[in-house]
Amino acid sequence: MKLGTISFQTVKRHLPFFLIAVLCLLPVISSPIALVLGFTLASLGLIPDEIDLGKSTKRLLSYSIIGLGFGIQLQTAISASMQNLPLILGSIIFTLLLGFILTKALKFDTKTGHLISAGTAICGGSAIAAVAPAINAKSEQSAIALATVFILNSVALFLFPALGHLFSMSQYDFGVWSAIAIHDTSSVVGAASAYGEEALTTATTIKLARALWIIPIALLSAMAFGGDKKRITIPYFIGFYCLAIAIAHYFPQGQAVYEVLFELSKRVLVLCLFLIGAGITVRKMRAAGPKPLLLGVLLWLSIGTSSLLYILYL
Repeated sequence: MKLGTISFQTVKRHLPFFLIAVLCLLPVISSPIALVLGFTLASLGLIPDEIDLGKSTKRLLSYSIIGLGFGIQLQTAISASMQNLPLILGSIIFTLLLGFILTKALKFDTKTGHLISAGTAICGGSAIAAVAPAINAKSEQSAIALATVFILNSVALFLFPALGHLFSMSQYDFGVWSAIAIHDTSSVVGAASAYGEEALTTATTIKLARALWIIPIALLSAMAFGGDKKRITIPYFIGFYCLAIAIAHYFPQGQAVYEVLFELSKRVLVLCLFLIGAGITVRKMRAAGPKPLLLGVLLWLSIGTSSLLYILYL
């Protein structure tokens, strides 16, 4: 059931869930707290079964990212994307190659390993969702990859802002690092918004420039695994995000409206993180097992450390 078609009885039965969901749209709840609240309710069994969290979160996340486009300057977006193109492309190639090597070394399932690698290399759940049908992955292989990425995303939301302050990173540098080293767009934007406005703009721009590589990677994956290239899913929200930037640039007279849309989108993103947390339970974390999590952590540490050193010293 979608969020827009929930009955009054469902709302009454699960009042804490809906109250917190509404509070997430207000400044009283931050991105990390929203994730923790969602996870807590899920662990206590207080999530309505009538809601398809996956579909609802995906749709709201797409809307919020499009809305963020109204608050990003066109020249800033182009400059940030082009300036960091070598880092974007290099990190993708490095992660996929290392993932292939580690999957073999761990004697881990090849398709699941590739899905985790693609999720780490590009943009988490979106990349996994795009690559999985292209390589004819089974539902349990996709589920394990998604669980691994979601766990690491949750950690990143708390860890990265703290590390950014520890290393005294500038707003721009932190935005670049979070866009490269954090998996899902939701957690990238959540961590960056906690760090500052400039970090948010930089991170969103670079992360979505990176997400464009979903299409060629999915095509190459289909060729490598003998999958169906026609089953590749394209994240259309990226195109609408670019359109939002263009509208704000070429029609500046709507600036007051754009600012409202930008601020509202940031709050909807917090709600998305609450819903993501609501989809993570201890049972799902245990079901992932040690090998996929080990692979995910090794890839994450490698790309996180190498990109940090590149940004700080090169």
